[in-house]
Amino acid sequence: MESAEIRRRWLRFFEERGHTVVPSASLIADDPTLLLVPAGMVPFKPYFLGEVKPPFDRAVSVQKCVRTPDIEEVGKTTRHGTFFQMCGNFSFGDYFKEGAIKLAWELLTTSVADGGYGLEPEKLWITVYKEDDEAERIWRDVIGVPAERIQRLGMGPNFWSMGVPGPCGPCSEINYDRGPEFGVEGGPAVNDERYVEIWNLVFMQYERGAGEGKEDFPILGDLPSKNIDTGLGLERLAMILQGVHNMYETDNLRAVIDKGTELTGVAYGAGHDSDVSLRVVADHMRTSVMLIGDGVTPGNEGRGYVLRRIMRRAIRNMRILGATEPVVNELVDVVLKSMGQQYPELLTDRKRIETVALAEEAAFLKTLKAGTNILDTAVTDTKAAGGTVLSGDKAFLLHDTWGFPIDLTLEMAAEQGLSVDEDGFRRLMKEQRERAKADARAKKTGHADLSAYREVADTAGSTVFTGYTDTEGESTVVGLLVDGVPSPAATEGDEVEVVLDRTPFYAEGGGQLADSGRIRLDSGAVVEVRDVQQPVPGVSVHKGTVQVGEVTLGAGAYAQIDVKRRRAIARAHSATHLTHQALRDALGPTAAQAGSENSPGRFRFDFGSPAAVPGAVLTDVEQKINEVLSRELDVTAEVMSMEEAKKQGAIAEFGEKYGDRVRVVTIGDFSKELCGGTHVHNTAQLGLVKLLGESSIGSGVRRVEALVGVDAYNFLAREHTVVSRLTDLVKGRPEELPEKISGMLAKLKEAEKEIERFRAEKVLQAAAGLAAGAKDVRGVALVTGRVPDGTAADDLRKLVLDVRGRIQGDRPTVVALFSVANGRPVTVIATNEAARERGIKAGDLVRAAAKTLGGGGGGKPDVAQGGGQNPEAVDEAAAAVERLVAEAA
Repeated sequence: MESAEIRRRWLRFFEERGHTVVPSASLIADDPTLLLVPAGMVPFKPYFLGEVKPPFDRAVSVQKCVRTPDIEEVGKTTRHGTFFQMCGNFSFGDYFKEGAIKLAWELLTTSVADGGYGLEPEKLWITVYKEDDEAERIWRDVIGVPAERIQRLGMGPNFWSMGVPGPCGPCSEINYDRGPEFGVEGGPAVNDERYVEIWNLVFMQYERGAGEGKEDFPILGDLPSKNIDTGLGLERLAMILQGVHNMYETDNLRAVIDKGTELTGVAYGAGHDSDVSLRVVADHMRTSVMLIGDGVTPGNEGRGYVLRRIMRRAIRNMRILGATEPVVNELVDVVLKSMGQQYPELLTDRKRIETVALAEEAAFLKTLKAGTNILDTAVTDTKAAGGTVLSGDKAFLLHDTWGFPIDLTLEMAAEQGLSVDEDGFRRLMKEQRERAKADARAKKTGHADLSAYREVADTAGSTVFTGYTDTEGESTVVGLLVDGVPSPAATEGDEVEVVLDRTPFYAEGGGQLADSGRIRLDSGAVVEVRDVQQPVPGVSVHKGTVQVGEVTLGAGAYAQIDVKRRRAIARAHSATHLTHQALRDALGPTAAQAGSENSPGRFRFDFGSPAAVPGAVLTDVEQKINEVLSRELDVTAEVMSMEEAKKQGAIAEFGEKYGDRVRVVTIGDFSKELCGGTHVHNTAQLGLVKLLGESSIGSGVRRVEALVGVDAYNFLAREHTVVSRLTDLVKGRPEELPEKISGMLAKLKEAEKEIERFRAEKVLQAAAGLAAGAKDVRGVALVTGRVPDGTAADDLRKLVLDVRGRIQGDRPTVVALFSVANGRPVTVIATNEAARERGIKAGDLVRAAAKTLGGGGGGKPDVAQGGGQNPEAVDEAAAAVERLVAEAA
């Protein structure tokens, strides 16, 4: 039974018995405590913890899961894998032990013909928690399992909790006896390799208290509502139903192993080391595709690092097996074909998945050879010196210059019998991060020596910010730098950094851009201020140009901000607070701020979300924000202790550092945040907020961009003009536009299909002529040629098969046709049975042709396809095919 069928039967069985089918959640966990979803019950965790009321009493799912703690063991054992599918059925206060046990037994033992999995009852063994008399009675008296096949085990294997105070309960596991070839008898208590667990039933009936480990915690009492959480490993059941020895030999993974064998020429089963590498490739490529499909991209942190690590392990193992060309494209294709049956969205998103995977392979292959040579040299030098530890600076060089994840260096060094100075490596990584932070600060300070700003702070104290209440005011120049160097004076045209003892200018921070404006000195000099930064805490540096006169240290000054710009920024900042709260209300607390920028009349807001925010939700958020504006809520600010702020439920804003005393900005009864920025006095001052849309800026992080006030009005006015023009063009009302434009696009699509049909027919018309022109090459009918440029690969394939079918008799036949589409050559080659009996295989011919074209290819002995980069080499590739045919014939 194929894995896809196992999945279908699981969902159908429970749906027919009143369970709501819940699609698999994304692998990107909607839980700040998790990097990736590691278990089937994770999406249901809020229901079990009582945080959210479940919208159903019964549910069923097949959840995608990724676990990587034992990644080094993948391939070495038959159990460890990074990706798996967990089939689960759940009850929230509905059926309990007897219901769960009956359902499990029915599905497992019902014949295949009647929709079950058809397992032999006598091969199923049961474990129950040692004190769970009720579960044992149900298995023995209700189901009829003989007492000798029911075993009681302790809390470790047969009691479940989330590891924190909350729901918990005993488990009952169903195990399958694989027979004496897998070890001694005696049940799962004796041999869990022979008696493999396939289904775990968790009976959530108690509430646990705080405690350490899996066993050291108190049971506080019964839950008010008893729940069921079960998990069946799809891969484990597939292993049994498909009659193979381990999960790697099941259909989904074996297809990838076979492709790895095809690409490297190394047969599975030929040796232990090569088998380990093939299993690593199969597991890691499947996991990579599933992660990319859910929006993870390779990177050096978090989920991105997990993906990069497993992809590069897979690529390196293909190199170990002998692959010399890029392989990811073909491996990804196999995974998409096998997993696409279960997750059709993978096929829909094929192009993006391939793009991400190929880019990561290309980046790694550029550095793999050089990096490996450096590592080999370092290993040789270390051993020659009598050492057993590879230095941290070598590991850092491999990471920083050649893109080797530290885990890959650890693994490759271990293969050579060396360990790695991880502490030294991490010290160098820390130093690099600190340099990067210093560079970022330098961009804000013009690379001036920070000691100059510290000296100002030591002598004049911190700058007093008056901008919460004032937009202008008197001050004194207490610090002056010209072109980044401290100076007593500056003249017209100089680029200066001015430090005042007090200022209404807001220094960039907390997502709010700096004020601009002018500083007028008592001498008549004028400085045009374009930016304000705080290179050291408490010192506001006004960066600008001397427009008129001479600026001197100690001079009196009058600072005045651009009020129009300040008000526009304040509107944006207040709108950001409203957007943050509205998103949290719509998506939950996981929509926490991850960054922002408040500029005049517009803002962007970054927040955590595992997936795109639906358009309808974004519309609701926008409506809620504008409803708040219409309520004319006062915006107030109050300084208080951090403890008091927390008691009031204030949200910490991204990028801010807080002391013991914090400033809390409150917008009526709607929003309360810790914030040092400037704001409007009343929400009515915002006028209008228009969300332009949202997009992804990284794994699990989304960005909303929006306009505020007059900018929002101008945008809507332009939109209205566009809509008016469209209504004139389509002769309809605005509300009819979607339907009318959709109809036009449908007609255009039909026209394109019709053109495509005509073009395909024209291509196939050439079949007869090509067949008639077959060349005899040592008794083989050979047809080669180039069809019109732009012919799609599918059409080329149809033409090749058509031509092959037109050559009559038992004559050995080879058809090799070429085309160029979008500047890239493609070839399809087919052979008939008579040709293959002579040893002429399409796959071999395609590889030779594609190599000539500067690319690669592959396929089956009867038909294969390839392509390349050099369209000028088509004739040469055709000649290469003819030479191989002549040699084989």
